[in-house]
Order: sequence, then structure tokens, then C-alpha cells
Amino acid sequence: MKKLVIILLALFVVACNNDDDSVVDTCDKATNTQANNITTTSATLTWSDSNAAGSYIIEYGVSGFALGSGTTLTETTTSVEIESLLPQTTYDVYIQVVCSADNLSMYSDVFSFTTATLPVIPELRPTLSELNLFSGALGDLNPSSKTFEYDLNTKLFTDYASKQRLIALPEGETMTYTGDGLPLFPDNTVIAKTFYYNNNETDLSQGKNIIETRILLKTNGVWELGNYKWNDAQTEATLDTDGAVVPVTWINTNGESQSVDYKIPSNTDCFTCHSNNSQVAVIGPKLRTLNFNVNGSNQLQALIDNNMLEGLTDPNTVSVLPNWEDESLGLERRARAYIDINCAHCHIEGGFCAEQSNLRLAYETPYEESNIYQKRNSIEARIQNNIPEYGMPLIGTTIIHDEGVALLLDYLSSLE
Repeated sequence: MKKLVIILLALFVVACNNDDDSVVDTCDKATNTQANNITTTSATLTWSDSNAAGSYIIEYGVSGFALGSGTTLTETTTSVEIESLLPQTTYDVYIQVVCSADNLSMYSDVFSFTTATLPVIPELRPTLSELNLFSGALGDLNPSSKTFEYDLNTKLFTDYASKQRLIALPEGETMTYTGDGLPLFPDNTVIAKTFYYNNNETDLSQGKNIIETRILLKTNGVWELGNYKWNDAQTEATLDTDGAVVPVTWINTNGESQSVDYKIPSNTDCFTCHSNNSQVAVIGPKLRTLNFNVNGSNQLQALIDNNMLEGLTDPNTVSVLPNWEDESLGLERRARAYIDINCAHCHIEGGFCAEQSNLRLAYETPYEESNIYQKRNSIEARIQNNIPEYGMPLIGTTIIHDEGVALLLDYLSSLE
């Protein structure tokens, strides 16, 4: 019996020794993956290998791709340049170390990087996508990281259309604070406003119908304007100087079906409102109209923090144009704010109506100098009318704004 045990032990030792001869050394996975020299379409990847192997398999794809479905490269050094990438896109990378033909490491931990963003093009190119204002599918209206999305505390009425507003400054440039009105914009600034209707305001998952994107760009101290009309597929918008009429149907917040023949203005129409002293002028983004919180953050402070506005350190020193829809405010403040955003660009010194009318409707104009009281009967008649060349505003709407008109009628009837 003892002899049998000794024999078995001897066989076990021999077997173990034979196994040791065939053991494959562990092939450790790659570590410390990094991306350098990142451009809009390429990046250089490097990684560390404790095995000193001579071959590596790199697999990459748009973030979230399944292993086995990505692009695969084989390299002999711990560095590789990958090309033909999409701008402003996040990619995942996995690396396998090839210690020998039958000895591969486990995949490295996923490494992710994002390609650079294309610069916004301050030119009126034939198609909107060429301006690089958006990332991803154009119809998703995802702003490029090179832009600043903003809103207005009190908004212009345009046949109940929703609007997305963007400012893009040239790299390294800022706007300059000059007071509560418009800042000084540097050359090559692009301002974009996209008009759309949610198909169903009670269920935003039903998507939107994008109609037009209006562009203002500044070159050599002069503003230029252009309109881009969106196609039915919502995949592109084309520069159109002639204007158009687009029938639109949507469901409002009350669940009621609405329709309008939306009018895209021609360049001549745009100049009617966007002009002062016969020069193209900006209307909306006055600092007093931006000075409120959006998603819990003050917009002026965000511009300061993003190094987009210089000369201002405290937004509290800037006045605020009231929100005309805020019923907690007094009737006069609400009405004057509504008039400012909807009418004052024409009824100010140098505006389109400056010589035709003595109305001066900027919010900061003292009431006694506005001539609102003297013109109250004319105002009342024209805001309730949409007869061409008589109804007010002259252009920009095709239907009467019931809520705005009701506010102004209450205000006008209160004047003494």
C-alpha cells in the first residue's frame, strides 16, 4: 500500500512538472490610454504595455458601439493615429495586447474622447449646414459648442411660432458692454434665430416643424442678413432671399388644432424691421432683455463666465426689461415691455417709422415723450387689424396676437 502511494505521488510530481513547462505567461491588458492632437477628424492614441509586446489590436467606434462592430486596426507600436472621424463626436476605444499568436490580453478598459468642433462660418453659404451652427443631425437643432443659446425675457410675437436663438463669436473674441442696450459685437459674429412649431404642444415627443432660420452676421463693421428655408424632410435649410408662405398646422397647449399661413420674410421685409438710419441693425439681444435666469443661471453671468462679455462684472447693475406675461407686474410695465419688443425697433430715432410717426416706443423713453397718449386711438385701431400696410406691426405676423392686443387695450383704456 505504501509503495502504491509513493508511486502515485511521483506520478503527480512528474505531471505537475510537465504542466509547468506548458504554462503560458499572463498577457496583461493595455493601460493608460490617452488621446492627443485631437482635431475635428483625427486623433493620436497612445497606451502603456507592461508586456513589451510587438503587436496590438485597436477597435474604435462612435460611443456605445458593440465590440466586434467597430473599426479595427493592427499596430506594432503603442501609438496610432486614427482618421476620417466625425467632428464633435465622442468615440470609444478598446485595445488588445498580442503577446503571441495564441496569447491575447483582455480588452483594455473603454477609453473615450471627443473630436473637436468645427468653427462657425460667418458667411451666408448656400445651405445652413455649411455654417456649422449645429452638431449632429441638423433637424435636432443641437447647438454647436461654439455657440451660446439665449432667450429673451419678453419676446416678439411671430404667429405663435417657437424660437431658438444663438450667438456665435469668433474664436478668442468677446462682446463689449456699452450699457443696458445692445453690446458691441466683434466682426464675424453670427446671430441665428430658428422659427418652428411643436406639432403638439401637449406632447413634445411628437416632434417639431422647423420653418426658417434667420441669420445676422457682422463683417467689417456692417451687419448682413439672410434667411434659410427648411425642407420638408427637416434635414437642410437653403438660403432664400425671396420669402415664401408655408401652411402650418399644430395643436396648442389647450389641445386645440391651430393653423396659419406662415410668411417667411424676404430680405427686403427683414430690412424693414432690422434697420436703423438705413443700416442693418440687431434688435433682440439687448442686455436688459437677457438679464434673467434660464435654467437657474443668469444669462449675463453665463456670458461673463464663458469669456463672451467684457466690461461688465455684475449683472445687477443692468436693468431688466419686464416679462409682459408676468401678471404680478403692473399694467404699464407689462404693456410698455410688450410695445418695446414688438414695436420699438421701428418707432425709435432712425427706425423705419421714425419720419412717418412721432411715436417713440422704447421702454426707457419717458411716457411723456413717447406720444402714446396722443396716438392712443390710432394704436388701438391698428393693433386690432391685419390689413396690409395698415395693421400693426406692418410685417412679421399674419394673424392678430389676441393676448398681446388684450393687454394693450387694457393699458390704453387706463390712460388719462
